[in-house]
Amino acid sequence: MTYTNFAIVVLNWNGINLLKKFLPTVMEHSNDASVYVIDNASTDNSVNWLQQNHKEVSIIQLKENLGYAGGYQKGLKQIDAEFYCLLNSDIEVTENWLQPIKKLFISNNEIAAIQPKILDYKKTTHFEYAGAGGGFIDKYGYPFCRGRIFNAIEEDKGQYNDEIPIFWASGACFFIRSKDYWKVGGLDADYFAHQEEIDLCWRLHNSNKKVYYTGKSAVLHVGGASLDYQSPKKTFLNYRNSLFSIVKNTKGFQVLWIVFVRMVLDGIAGFQFLAKGQPKNFVAILKAHFSFYANLNSIAKKRKTIPKQPLNYSVKSIVFNYFIKKQKIWIK
Repeated sequence: MTYTNFAIVVLNWNGINLLKKFLPTVMEHSNDASVYVIDNASTDNSVNWLQQNHKEVSIIQLKENLGYAGGYQKGLKQIDAEFYCLLNSDIEVTENWLQPIKKLFISNNEIAAIQPKILDYKKTTHFEYAGAGGGFIDKYGYPFCRGRIFNAIEEDKGQYNDEIPIFWASGACFFIRSKDYWKVGGLDADYFAHQEEIDLCWRLHNSNKKVYYTGKSAVLHVGGASLDYQSPKKTFLNYRNSLFSIVKNTKGFQVLWIVFVRMVLDGIAGFQFLAKGQPKNFVAILKAHFSFYANLNSIAKKRKTIPKQPLNYSVKSIVFNYFIKKQKIWIK
């Protein structure tokens, strides 16, 4: 198998400074891949700068900002490649970062998606929030990572230099076979941004495909370049989209119990925001639930079209383990 049709696809929205900083490294260390930039209707001269400084980069211009999910979903339809790498514009790649990914894809045709190790660009000795050492999920649909549970970030000591199956791969640096991407429908544009990669991976699992992590490849992620981690908009999208994924992908009547538990726990989280003096995040959770109710009919229709497997969760409750048992690091 050759990889002459391996596409690295960067989504851009008014990120000219990020492109200037990180795209040259992508070009330097990705000689055997094609590089694309999907532009989400930027107004900051990003496209002109690309055309003048990186003529080797293929540019796909969208007429409006469709967010992460919608932008990739529409842009990828114009890219003919066997493998996609969905790469955030605030990622610095490392030398030979693609080789372990390629080897892992070759080793097992059942592997549909892969994530490398994601370290913090601002503190390279530690994992980065969005993906870290591979994503997992608990019984109630709460996502977490090896190397990052809620806001507890681990130092990289080589503890996650392995290659293992995971539940979800981070959208910050997300490799996927194009045929598997389109077979399960790709990213759901209704999510706009945040947790859409978890939904996609969940659908891959429901289609009996595998998602993997490799610690033999590493990238550095700035994180929060589009939205700060404490942003009310990010809070809204994370809470709402998590509920979307649960309803779409959970097998049988257990979905009712899981949604009920999440309603309770989300309510507790909201009051915690109030106690911390963050009323806008409290309101964001309320808005997330109202948006969930408003979209429930359309989400239920999508649910009918998705095959289901029992949820392969890693722990019963990451909330209980973290806040009650005080487990701040990954324990298998």
